[in-house]
Amino acid sequence: MEKAADLQDAASLTLKFKFNPKLGIDNPVLSLAEDHDPSDPWSLERPRFCLLSKEKGKSFGFHLQQELGRAGHVVCRVDPGTSAQRQGLQEGDRILAVNNDVVEHEDYAVVVRRIRASGPRVLLTVLARHAHDVARAQLGEDAHLCPTLGPGVRPRLCHIVKDEGGFGFGVTHGNQGPFWLVLSTGGAAERAGVPPGARLLEVNGVSVEKLTHNQLTRKLWQSGQQVTLLVAGPEVEEQCRQLGLPLAAPLAEGWALPNKPRCLHLEKGPQGFGFLLREEKGPDGRPGQFLWEVDPGLPAKKAGMQAGDRLVAVAGESVEGLGHEETVSRIQAQGSCVSLIVVDPEADRFFSMVRLSPLLFLENTEAPASPQGSSSASLVETEVPSLEDTGVPSVPLGSRQCFLYPGPGGGYGFRLSCVASGPRLFISQVTPGGSAARAGLQVGDVILEVNGYPAGGENDLERLQQLPEAEPPLCLKLAARSLRGLEAWIPSGAAEDWALASDLL
Repeated sequence: MEKAADLQDAASLTLKFKFNPKLGIDNPVLSLAEDHDPSDPWSLERPRFCLLSKEKGKSFGFHLQQELGRAGHVVCRVDPGTSAQRQGLQEGDRILAVNNDVVEHEDYAVVVRRIRASGPRVLLTVLARHAHDVARAQLGEDAHLCPTLGPGVRPRLCHIVKDEGGFGFGVTHGNQGPFWLVLSTGGAAERAGVPPGARLLEVNGVSVEKLTHNQLTRKLWQSGQQVTLLVAGPEVEEQCRQLGLPLAAPLAEGWALPNKPRCLHLEKGPQGFGFLLREEKGPDGRPGQFLWEVDPGLPAKKAGMQAGDRLVAVAGESVEGLGHEETVSRIQAQGSCVSLIVVDPEADRFFSMVRLSPLLFLENTEAPASPQGSSSASLVETEVPSLEDTGVPSVPLGSRQCFLYPGPGGGYGFRLSCVASGPRLFISQVTPGGSAARAGLQVGDVILEVNGYPAGGENDLERLQQLPEAEPPLCLKLAARSLRGLEAWIPSGAAEDWALASDLL
């Protein structure tokens, strides 16, 4: 009833599409039907762009949750005094894109991974709950609501090394930014990938938009023999202007970068992987997980690991902010085959200087995914209980209790699904190395009780919505059921996925 009332109150809203022949894309425009100003390409109900940043050891200041009973990623809380609040992120906002990559229909775990992999800065495209519900009611679930840049149209992060002709560029003269670059034909800047007529956005990770010309000149001189510039070519600048998209560093692609992250694939041998993981502070003072005692001839060394490498990600998931034990658990959860993303000390200093995550500049477009499917399939090997002639299964035997504490992100590391018949709640996904995995939860486990209350009643949804506010530990009474047993009594498409608790990002 409440949702219907919201839609009825918003009946005056319409969704319009404008085709821009230069961009070659349909731009969705949410507007007020009666009061829409034709001179404004976006109304107050348009998608918004929130460029968030965080300090070392801090978060962006918002909590993300998968919407119960439907697809979508919802901001369920914004902490006061944080970057999220200052940039206008609001409770109820739907996340449409992360760094210009549309994620509305992506799996929740993928969206969390993308935001964490963005490092100290991230650009979110969001839409208010009110406008999102109207758009979906009018256009359906598959309609494209998110304005994005065209293929290959991105700012560039260019590393320039001086030659006999200097850096190979001049700067348009003005008392204060913005500044544009004038390139020397065949010079160092042109060879480093700086496009003609590029607007200068950052020098060595510092914005130059508000610098005076003298301050910019001094900063370039202080760079010495090499400098890293964030620039935007004319096409990028024009598309961002038309979309209202900020010229943000997390959108950048790397050109001639001196350092890159490395992806290592290790297969455990008889003597193990052959390295030691140690928690310590890096060259810039940031705490992290570092790799030492890399034994010659063992898998780690053969894969290219070097002593002193900083561990950036395990199975494509960032380990930034994780403690030593949690990081070790994630590695162990991968079994005998592990994918690690690392940076050497020089690369560590470089990405710290430009204030961007090395995960944004992997050679491949997709980071190695966490092997959810393979590990889930082998987690449960119990016998399939016999089914009654009616098709409704009996309650599985052999119940057990598990106590869970939230992880660093605030979540418990598992996903619930619900069906209308049979045992209503079951575990449909377990995050390797998370709290649920350590407590022994397995894909296919049926929920019998939650914090002492029987599951399977009409109040399941309400009780689950209250769990994020409950004091830990979370106590679950479980009974095992195999994946084949689940398929026998869950009609295709009949289950609803629920994410328990939220992730602090």
